[in-house]
Amino acid sequence: MKKTKLEKLFRQHYGGMYRMAITLLHDEAESKDVVHDIFARLLDEQHDIREETAGSYLQTCVRNRCLNIIRNRKLRERVARLYLLDLDTTVTQSGPLTEELNTLRNGIRKLEPPLCRDIIMEHFRDGETFGAIARRHGVSETTIYKHLRHALQQLRNHLNTQ
Repeated sequence: MKKTKLEKLFRQHYGGMYRMAITLLHDEAESKDVVHDIFARLLDEQHDIREETAGSYLQTCVRNRCLNIIRNRKLRERVARLYLLDLDTTVTQSGPLTEELNTLRNGIRKLEPPLCRDIIMEHFRDGETFGAIARRHGVSETTIYKHLRHALQQLRNHLNTQ
């Protein structure tokens, strides 16, 4: 897509896209990131958007991206909650909670590549930040985020098949 056309789309639709993202995510910085990521992707891709459908296309992109973020938040919260429960020594060793914890442990053991497993453990169990994990493994924070997203997708698939 030509930069001039993309700039025009940005000026026309940024406000509406941002408002939709903030409504769904309730986070200013994350909402801005969503909109900017969509335009960055459009800049990299080679397909053309027709002006008459650009607004609805861009709004759909924002909605879908926000829904993915919300879904990933829920899974991360579920994993974090289960880890906290796992650390609680007062939890009895029987019942549905134990089964869910065992299913989660098995899913974590099966994560590939091993870096995904390390990131999950360091972030959720040890409470490490993305920056600290990135420095320890000698990679960028973006790489850590991508591996975490991949690991959460694997865990989601594992939990849904159990």
